[in-house]
Amino acid sequence: MRRLAALLLLLAATAAPAAEFLSVKEDAAVLYDAPSRESKALYVVSRFYPLEVIVNLEAWVKVRDHAGALSWIERKLLAPQRMVVVTAPSAEARVRPEDNAPAAFVAAQFVVLEFLGYAPGGWLRVRHADGANGYLQAKLVWGA
Repeated sequence: MRRLAALLLLLAATAAPAAEFLSVKEDAAVLYDAPSRESKALYVVSRFYPLEVIVNLEAWVKVRDHAGALSWIERKLLAPQRMVVVTAPSAEARVRPEDNAPAAFVAAQFVVLEFLGYAPGGWLRVRHADGANGYLQAKLVWGA
């Protein structure tokens, strides 16, 4: 019994922490190759684009995008609002988290959706910018 308890404690201590995601709160934000405006500008991303937090500094955050690229962004340009981006060629949201449920809406690749929560069976509850709600399979998006 002690071994089992020790093993459970070890597994809990070594479990990977959940990824932290933030989204861009400005109409456009520049991603840099280092934590400075004087560094090389790599990309420009638009409002609501989700980014995974890798490193937090006082005024800068190192982030990963949906393609796996690492870059830096000014902290003041980020918001805690959770968003996901469609990575599949298209993603059909359903009215219930079931494959055979009626369609709620279809989102094209690279459309950003508001993340509303997890649902059983690998589904996510999301909201389209037009206000439509639905459930998507998590494998169709990035950022959850």
